[in-house]
Formats: sequence, structure tokens, C-alpha cells
Amino acid sequence: MKHLASRSMQGRDLASVMQIEVAAYPQPWSEGIFRDCFNANCQCTLYELEGILIGYSVMSMAAGEAHLLNLCIHPAYQGRGFGAAVLEQALTMARAKDTGTLFLEVRVSNLAARRLYESAGFNEIGQRFNYYPTARGREDALVFAKVLV
Repeated sequence: MKHLASRSMQGRDLASVMQIEVAAYPQPWSEGIFRDCFNANCQCTLYELEGILIGYSVMSMAAGEAHLLNLCIHPAYQGRGFGAAVLEQALTMARAKDTGTLFLEVRVSNLAARRLYESAGFNEIGQRFNYYPTARGREDALVFAKVLV
């Protein structure tokens, strides 16, 4: 697989990020949610392949814990191992900040993401009922965690 370059997300990147977000998710984050993440000092990272933005991650880190809030790969690049590469970089960033555990939520229906997280050593530790919006109501989330120390 070709090398992914990473860099910090900036406000000027939001239009490109939103194009991917809307293409990848039926209920995408709003631009305001991304701005809130900037304001909360989240680790917002872009991933490029040969100069083309193909994905991003958003992670909060505080009190010795990290929470992966969003990991997204453009649908045209999914299924090629880029999600695993971005996840590994997120784990590396969390370890560098001395976080003990990385948490995340994933839709119950998102089998590909669940397989990705399980293959990276995450364990299901709980469930959040009616967590995600859907076209017809709400969907449960599974809570995953990985101990990093």
C-alpha cells in the first residue's frame, strides 16, 4: 500500500472534509461539529494519498484517555487498508500523549468498521441505545476500547 501523508486539519480544509463526510455517511456531521472539535482542541488530522485528501480522524484526549470521535475514508478509497492505516496513526498519536485507553463508538450495522476495530485489538465493552440518527429514527452504538499501555 502507498504511504499516507498526514497533517493537522485547518479551518480552510472544512469544505473538502465536508465533501467526504457527506459522501461517506447517511447522517453526516455538520461543519459546526467539526468547528466545535477545533475549539475543544481535538486532534483533527487529514490523510492524503499522493496529494489527494482521502480521509481524516478526529480524536479527543484528556485525563489519560482518548476518544476516537470520527474516522472516515472517502468511499472511493474504502476497502484498501487505508482505514487500518489511519487507525494505526490514531493509536500512535494517543500513545504519544500517554493515554491509557482509546474509546470509540460504532454503529451496530457498520460491520466493516466493527471488523476493523476488532482486528486492531479493540474489545466491545458496552452499548449506547438510540445513539446514532438514521433516516427512520435511531440506531444503537457499540462501545469499543483498547488499552494502550
